[in-house]
Amino acid sequence: MAKAKPHMNIVFVGHVDHGKSTTVGRLLYDGGAVDEQTMRKLKEKAEELGKGGFEFAFVMDNLKEERERGVTIDLSHKKFSTPKFDFTIIDAPGHKDFIKNMITGASQADAAVLVVGSEGVQAQTKEHAFLCKTLGVQQMIVACNKQDLNKYDQAKFEATKKQAQDLLKSVGYKIENVQVIPIASYPGENVGKKLGNMPWYKGPSLLEALDVLTVPVKPTNLALRLPVQDVYNITGIGVVPVGKVETGLLKVGQKIIFMPGPAGKGVTGEVKTIEMHHEMIQEAEPGDNVGFNVRGVEKKDIARGDVIGPADAPPNVAVEFTANMIVLNHPTVITVGYTPVFHIHTAQVACQITEIVKKINPATGETIAEHPDFIKNGDAAVVKIKPMQPLVIEKVKEFPPLGRFAVRDSGNTVAAGMCTDTVKKV
Repeated sequence: MAKAKPHMNIVFVGHVDHGKSTTVGRLLYDGGAVDEQTMRKLKEKAEELGKGGFEFAFVMDNLKEERERGVTIDLSHKKFSTPKFDFTIIDAPGHKDFIKNMITGASQADAAVLVVGSEGVQAQTKEHAFLCKTLGVQQMIVACNKQDLNKYDQAKFEATKKQAQDLLKSVGYKIENVQVIPIASYPGENVGKKLGNMPWYKGPSLLEALDVLTVPVKPTNLALRLPVQDVYNITGIGVVPVGKVETGLLKVGQKIIFMPGPAGKGVTGEVKTIEMHHEMIQEAEPGDNVGFNVRGVEKKDIARGDVIGPADAPPNVAVEFTANMIVLNHPTVITVGYTPVFHIHTAQVACQITEIVKKINPATGETIAEHPDFIKNGDAAVVKIKPMQPLVIEKVKEFPPLGRFAVRDSGNTVAAGMCTDTVKKV
């Protein structure tokens, strides 16, 4: 089956009460991905649960029940189409640890919609914008939601727009490429349709803005890299790992290796079948979220965080790596010996900071101080890091999606960065 439209992965991010879920639900409904009848049922269910007004938010949550057979894709993925693209929305709301999922989501996304509420930019809005940039989300749309609460006042929208632009500029986005769109998701103003409440606004609706995005060039020329998100044992089929192709091609019949595997030496197998959105395909390319059956591998031998590559060009397992890291939100200071959890592609591994090489200016990269005793919020530094267990990480220049990471400690994202060099496991 020929792919008719280019495919894009999009992640919705933003502060917790700013209406991400309702925006996604409204978009899917207005975009025709959810029908009237389903919407009516959700509305009844929402009212029954005393959550009138949450029916759009339920759209994504409800999908969890639609597990007709096996599970090919993480259940918070939902497809919808615009005139120009087929989109997969990543990372439904309603997760306990939203940021952890947001990190996985953003590292898989080609574009992000940053949803900002009527009260403007909040702390979490900043964290999400920063993470999107560090995790390599190149394109950003800002949806200023809940304009109905501001009585569709243009001046209030302009104030929020300026806040959002200042924030995105500070984390390194080019403002001229960022569309900022006023919406009201619950009543449905300017998401998929214009209802006429903002005659002063002449720009696109959110749905139209999505079609202004550009398809990123797919890194098909690089070797295959596919981080494993989950592994299922499906009766009658066998072991089915699930994940997104980051670089290269995954083909039926290909000999692959999972790294690091249980002993850090890798596990090899052969790709029997590949499935995407319940359809069998012969090969998957970067950006495709797939489930695939592997011959010669047992479920116990592979886990989330393993990375698949060609058997003759295995992913890099590092005993140490050098990174450019920015401290975002640490309660005190970071010193040598600090061992937080690093989120790299789908892996979560404790890693120890073994050396703070130098403090740098994040905008220019020039050295501010050699071997400082500590780094704190707002500092950027070159650091050496030692994973506490085998970990696949690649240089960001060679495999961008496998070189970026976020650092988490007791429920917060404390830092983010990218890998510039590695010491390979011998």
